Amino acid sequence: MSVVAAIAGGPSLFEDEHDQFRVSVRQFVDDEIVPRADIFRAAKRMSREIWQGAGELGYIGFMMPVQYGGGGVDDFRFNAVLNQELARIGFGFASSLGINVDVVSPYLRDLMTDEQRARWLPAFCAGELITAIALTEPSTGSDLAAVRTRAVPEGDGWAISGAKTFVTNGSICDLVLVLARTGEPGAKGLSLFAVDAAAPGVNREHKLHKLGQHEADTAEMFFDAVHVGPDRLIGEENAAFGYLMRNLPQERISCAISAHAAAERAFELALGYARERHAFGRPIGGHQHNKFELANARTELDVTAAWLNRCIRDHVAGSLDPVAAAKAKYWATEVQGRVVDLGLQLFGGYGYMAESEIAQLWTDARVTRIFAGTSEIMREVIGRSLGL
Repeated sequence: MSVVAAIAGGPSLFEDEHDQFRVSVRQFVDDEIVPRADIFRAAKRMSREIWQGAGELGYIGFMMPVQYGGGGVDDFRFNAVLNQELARIGFGFASSLGINVDVVSPYLRDLMTDEQRARWLPAFCAGELITAIALTEPSTGSDLAAVRTRAVPEGDGWAISGAKTFVTNGSICDLVLVLARTGEPGAKGLSLFAVDAAAPGVNREHKLHKLGQHEADTAEMFFDAVHVGPDRLIGEENAAFGYLMRNLPQERISCAISAHAAAERAFELALGYARERHAFGRPIGGHQHNKFELANARTELDVTAAWLNRCIRDHVAGSLDPVAAAKAKYWATEVQGRVVDLGLQLFGGYGYMAESEIAQLWTDARVTRIFAGTSEIMREVIGRSLGL
């Protein structure tokens, strides 16, 4: 079963324009990314040419207003297609481009002033302005209300000081959205700022070395009294926590879509190997245990797809419930972990070789149960919805 059919749960989720978009994206991925994927993984980043190529084809700014170089299309199904096609060849590609398209875009489009949009959106849509978002801190983890990075008044603006970690695109970005404390302790005292990554006082030289998703640049960022003017405030002062909560469901459903697509690829590899590899006189998939394990995986993938189908529809309609998004993120990433582990087990010793595709899928998958909200946080969100 293809990723398209599985996630759609039928033929009616994606329309002709989405199918045409998929053909275009897949061609770009196969022509421009796949031949250089190992180079990008060794460099621990994609080249700027990939960003610019994606921008030229409209893959980055399709949701942005037309007057700023965007496509003026507010349809999350295009985001879903892009995530699927990138995740099938490497989760890090979906993570890296997804920070721009799925995570940062809503802040730029919905919260910026007209002057800010005119300054940054044309280059963003063209793939010339790479963005990141710096939320997590070494001492806070998932507790964003406990952020310690501070923006203190200085002249007509603020001076930002603090440390951020696990910043995807951190060492290559041109513009980074920084969450900093401008008011009282807790959730109500946080603001969001657009900071030039090359500004004096910004240090992002410490690139982090991850177990997987090597093609996605991830770094620590340090801010030492970085001055920002009033034109760098995104939205209203002390209102950032509300913006984050509003946009988290999209980030989580994006992660779930990519996790499902990667798991589908792992299942495709595992099933093919189970049919071809022989042991004890027959294909290994013919042994009852392996057959049952593959049957379990196929069922979990299809059930996951049905829930993702509902969430995508709700998000397109503007009614995606944060609890539903949490369920999707939690379940899809847990299923991904089980499916890729089964795939590696079926491949045996060959699956444990670093150069094998199933090994890459396995190492890439582990972090998806951690970022965008851990599985434990997702269960906390779901549990609270039960009145507990």
